[in-house]
Amino acid sequence: MAAPVFRRIFSLSNSIPKKFEISVRKKSFYKPNLNGMDSAKLADVKLNPASLYTALDAIDVNYFCGVPDSLLKDFCAFVTDNAPQENHVITANEGNAVGLAAGYHLATGKSAMVYLQNSGLGNMVNPLMSLAAPKVYSIPMLLLVGWRGEPGVKDEPQHVTQGLITIDMLESMRIPYEELPSDETQLMDILEKSRKHMTDKKSPFCLLVRSKTFTPYKLTQNKINLPLTRECALQRVVDLLGERDIIVSTTGMLSRELFEYRVNTGKGHEREFLTVGSMGHASSIALGIALQKPDRQVVCLDGDGAALMHLGSMATVGQSNSCNFKHILFNNGAHDSVGGQPTEARNFDSFSFSKVAIGSGYKKTYIATTEEELKHGMKELMMADGPVLLEIRTSTGSRSNLGRPTRTTIENKDDFMDFISQY
Repeated sequence: MAAPVFRRIFSLSNSIPKKFEISVRKKSFYKPNLNGMDSAKLADVKLNPASLYTALDAIDVNYFCGVPDSLLKDFCAFVTDNAPQENHVITANEGNAVGLAAGYHLATGKSAMVYLQNSGLGNMVNPLMSLAAPKVYSIPMLLLVGWRGEPGVKDEPQHVTQGLITIDMLESMRIPYEELPSDETQLMDILEKSRKHMTDKKSPFCLLVRSKTFTPYKLTQNKINLPLTRECALQRVVDLLGERDIIVSTTGMLSRELFEYRVNTGKGHEREFLTVGSMGHASSIALGIALQKPDRQVVCLDGDGAALMHLGSMATVGQSNSCNFKHILFNNGAHDSVGGQPTEARNFDSFSFSKVAIGSGYKKTYIATTEEELKHGMKELMMADGPVLLEIRTSTGSRSNLGRPTRTTIENKDDFMDFISQY
C-alpha cells in the first residue's frame, strides 16, 4: 500500500523533475546519459577537483561547508587549500552544515554547497525537513554526497547498509538528485540543472558521487607534529588496561589499529566493541554498558572528529555520575580516515576538550603529549572515580598499509557480549 501513496505524493509535486518521478515509481537507480560514450571508457574518466570548483563558481556556488568523506577527499582537500577561509567551514556534523548553509542563504540570497558522506544523511534529516524544505523556509543548497556502499560496489557492512537506502532517503525527502559525472563535458549541464532547481524551487538539490570519481589531490595543509602517533599511543594505552576492562573504540582508523594490534600480539578481540559506523556515538555506547556493569571499568577510546560530531554526549556522560566510565580521547586535530581534513580540536590554544568535560560534570581531566605523560595520565585515570577524561594529543597521519578487521560485526558483537557476561 505504501508505493501508491508514494507515487501520488510525488505526482502532485511540481518541484520534482520528470526523471525523478520515474525513478520513484520504478525504484530503479538513475544512470546518467552517456551521450554515446562507451561505459568502459567512461569508467576511466576522472574529474579534476579544480574543474568542479571552477564550474561551481560559474553557477555562483562558492561557499562550502560540511563533514569530509573518503570519496570526496580530493575535492575537499582542494577546497581547503584554495577557497577563502571565510568561504569554507568544516562542521562538527552534517546537520550543523545545513544550518550554516541556511544562515548563509538568509544573509546573501545565495546557495551554499554542503558536502558529506551518505552516512551523514541521517544527521541532516531534521534540518532538511524542518528548516530547508519548500513548505517550511524553502532554503536552497547544493548537497554533494559521497555514495559509500553503492549497490554493486564492495564496501564495509555499515556502508553497504546505508548505500542501499541512499536513493530511498533522498526520494522520501523529495530531494531531486543527479550523479556527478566524471566527464567534464556533462558537468555544466548537470550543474545548470541544479542551479535552475535551486533558483526556481528554492530547495535542496543533491549530487551523488560514486567511488573514484575524482583525480587525486593531496592536501598541502601543515600537519601536527607531536612526539606520539595515534597508533603508538593506542598501543601504550591498551597495554596499561586490565584484563577485565571493557573497551569501546570509535569509528575509523583507531578501531582498525586496535584490531591489527590484537592480531600482531596474538590476543583475541572479545574485549573491545569496534564502533565501525555511528560516528560520534562510541561514548554513549560505552556509557550504556558502564551503567549496567558498575563493577567493571568501561573505557571509551574516542577520536577528536567523532567526539566533536556529537559533543552533547559529554553532558550526558558528565551528569551520569558513572564512577567506572573512563574516556580516553585521541586528538590529532584531523579527520584522519577521510583525507586528513582539519578539525577545530587542533586549535589547542582556543579549544579545550578538558574544559568542555569539566563543564559537563566530569570529575577530572588529564592531557598527555608524551609517553611519560601518557603513562602518568593512565595511572591517574584508572584510579580516579569517573567520569574522567584523558586527552592524548598526537601527530596526524596513519600507516598506508593499515588493514581492516577480518571478522564480521556480528562475530565481534557476540564475542564481546560473552566477554562482558563472564565476570
